[in-house]
Parts: sequence; C-alpha cells; structure tokens
Amino acid sequence: MRFFNLRLLYLIPLAAALLPSCRPGHEHTRSSLEIVVATETATLDPRFSTRALDIKVTRLVHAGLMGLDPTTLLPVPLLLRSHRFVNDTTLELELRPEAHFHSGRPLSALDVCATLGALADPALKSPHRTLVRAIGSCSVLGDHALRIALAEPRATLLSDLELPILRADQARFGPRPNGDLDGLGPFRVASVKPGEVLLEPAENGVMPRPARGVVVRTVRDENARALRLLAGEADIAPNAISPGLLPALERESSLSVVTRAGANVTYLLMQNDRAPFDRAEIRHAIARAIDRALIVRTLLGGRARVASSLLPPDHWAAEPELQPEPFDPEAARAVLTGLPRLTLLTSTDRARVVLARVIAQMLGDAGLEVEVEALDLGVLLERLDAGDYSMATLQLPELTEPNVLAWFFHPDRIPGEGTEGKNRVRYRSAEARRWLDAASRTRDPAPRREAYRHFAQLLQRDMPVVPLWHEDQIAVVGERARGFELSAEGRWLDVASL
Repeated sequence: MRFFNLRLLYLIPLAAALLPSCRPGHEHTRSSLEIVVATETATLDPRFSTRALDIKVTRLVHAGLMGLDPTTLLPVPLLLRSHRFVNDTTLELELRPEAHFHSGRPLSALDVCATLGALADPALKSPHRTLVRAIGSCSVLGDHALRIALAEPRATLLSDLELPILRADQARFGPRPNGDLDGLGPFRVASVKPGEVLLEPAENGVMPRPARGVVVRTVRDENARALRLLAGEADIAPNAISPGLLPALERESSLSVVTRAGANVTYLLMQNDRAPFDRAEIRHAIARAIDRALIVRTLLGGRARVASSLLPPDHWAAEPELQPEPFDPEAARAVLTGLPRLTLLTSTDRARVVLARVIAQMLGDAGLEVEVEALDLGVLLERLDAGDYSMATLQLPELTEPNVLAWFFHPDRIPGEGTEGKNRVRYRSAEARRWLDAASRTRDPAPRREAYRHFAQLLQRDMPVVPLWHEDQIAVVGERARGFELSAEGRWLDVASL
C-alpha cells in the first residue's frame, strides 16, 4: 500500500525548524499577541459569520446573553444576571446592569429585543435566522428586564442566546464585513487589512480589559507558520500546525504544545441521491475501506479519536453503545470493484490534502479509483451547497449544541430546495425528521438524549456520511502566551485573560 511512502514524505521534519538562525535572538517588544491562522476571515459581522474562523474572531469582539462553558460547552450566563422559565414557552431575563458597549453606551433590554428582531427579519438575510425564528415576541419590561415568548417550544433556546447582541440602532445595519459595530466583548476591531485583523483591548466590555491587543495574521503556508513561531513573531497557532510538525516544535524550549479533546468531527460526505451513493451498501463499503485507526495513530500523531458517530463520545447526547464501522477492505472490495472513477473534494490546506490522498489510496486499495481535488474553502462549500460533487471531506468544528445536526441532516434543510440549511448529502429520511424534531421540542435532557441516541443509530444504519475522527484541539504557544488554552470547541476567549 502506497500510504506509507506518502506518510514518510509528510513526516519529514521541518529542516529550518532546527536551524539556530531561526530562533529569536533578542527579547520581543511587540505589544500585541499574534495568532497565526491558515485562512482569511470572510466577515467580522457576527450577524453573518458562519465559518469557524469568523466565529472565533467575532466572539472576541462581541458577546451574547449566554456564553459557553469552555469544558462542558453548556450555556452559562454572560450578559445576564438572572433568567427563569415561566413555562415551556416563556423566558424572563434580567441583564447585568454594569454591562456596557465599547462606546460606553449601557446595554439595555431594547438592544436585546432589537437584535433578536433583526436576526429574525428575512430582509436582513442573516444565516442565524433559524436560531431565532421560534421567538414569537420579545418584550421590554424595564431598562434591564425583558421577556421572550416562543411561538413553539424550542429546546435550544438558551444555547441560541449565545448569539451576539448589538446596539438597537445598529442591529439592522447592512452587512459590516470589517466589523465596525459596537461590541460587548473584551476586544474591539482596530483595523482590517488583507491577511491581518488587529484587535485592541476594549475599555468597556463584559470581561476585564485585556492586557494586550491581538493580531490575527493569515499565513497560508504551514512551514511559514512554524517559522514565525520559532522566530518569536507568532505567539499562538491554534489548530494551525499539523501533527507531523509538532514533535520538532515541542523540542524548542520557547514553545509549548497544549491539547484537549475536541468537540468536533471530521467526516466524509457522499451524495445520497446520486449513483453510486444512492445505495446504502456502497456507503457502508466506503466506511469499511478506510483504516481510520491507522490514520489517527500516524498522520494525526495519536491526537484524535476514531469516530463512531458524529457526536464525540464524551458529549452528553452521544450514543455510548455505538462502535465504528470495522475496517474490512476485503468486504469493501467485493462491493466497490468496478465502480467508475470518482473525485474526492477537500480544502487546499496541506494537512487536509494529505489526509484526503491517504483516504483516496485506501479506497483505491479496496477497488475504487479516486482522484483528489483541492479547492479553496469558499469554492468547496459552494460546490457542496450546489450538489456539484461525489465525495468530500469536511469538519464540523463546533459540536456544542447537538441541534446543529438538524441543520446538516434534516430532510427539510437541503440547499436549493427552498429551505435554509446545509443538508449537503441530500439525506431525505423521514425517520431522521421525526427524531430531530422530537429532540428540538423539549428542554428536558432525558428525552432529548433518547432522541439523539435513536438518530445516531439511524445514521449508523443508513451511513449518509462516514464519521472519521474527532481531532484534539491543539495550540502551539510561545513564551509570551504561556497559559493559553483552547476551549473544547476551539475558541480563543482565553487570550483575553493573558
């Protein structure tokens, strides 16, 4: 199998990383911490941010009524002093009276209702409209008190209220991709240039004023990102260095590697309503042809867990009894041999391309010839939304609230069919509709957990996608950023406390 030759090439140490000339020779005097990433931000407007990088940056600038616990990812009060459910469809909230926007303007209940109303308005075309569409009304009860009444029960209301709150007079502004909106987070946007976002400490905000500003710098080449770390130019590389380069960086006394189990999943998409993937036996054979344990152990350096389902095993809604589809290339070959050559889409990130090529080789060893095509992430997502693909690899980077699975697998969420959603695999199961709808109707965790367990069992039976692995959250950290930790979903809020 050709995989091992490719692996040796991939794991060649970064020679420049071992050269003394690349190491810092003097004390750094920069005031801002540099976070180095692989891609550009698409928008810094929290009303329109959906990509993982955009959400990470906007959550440094803006804040919602609720935040997420960095370990459990359960909703916790952020801008709220208190909240209580009057009944299943009515929630009363009291804001923290000391909360102020960056401009110094105090947060009011009117701001909250205006933001929720704007996000729900079809005219704004916010992708977050689905999160607030269940809200029937938002009533101001006082400067810092309000009531939210739902048109129908919604289990995820508290998690949905993690959406950032804007000033009432800005909530209906047209898109502001440069982020020139008043925020409530620990930073404010100072400038945006190609490949660089500069965030300054905010004088007002829900958290104490950070000691340093932050530069989010785009460096597309992985070797260049590693060299910036070694030279002391970059301070944090969050999930931006592949496992093959980590050992070389770990040997540097000026750098440390911090990890934690991640609330994410990397998975293989297949067009469920197009041959050959309109047959479940083909989809199962694809799963059996991929040695996920070997990939996790080698290319991912053991810094991941083989996935048995979409939710990570320690998630509260995960089905603990499920086992990964077994690696069985002989059984896969009996099904896949003779199928026409197919294309596997992936992003242009070097590590993702290598992983996709290894998957393609494994499928080839099982009788299915596969060609890898690497695309810019934006182009890749457009192709997936349009249904212009056979197979693709993708990651759900933030599996915080399991209701997000409805966005990707509910039969009423197929792109281009008059609905909002990202059911890109065209999975049209009525049974999936029943379990996902049941999970969204109640706040009681017991029946929600039961519904998601049935949904996970259904996905294992139908195999509309192949869950591959849950990657650890990994950050390479320089001396000036010692103590930085990623949250379980990979966000960066901890940088505000350094």
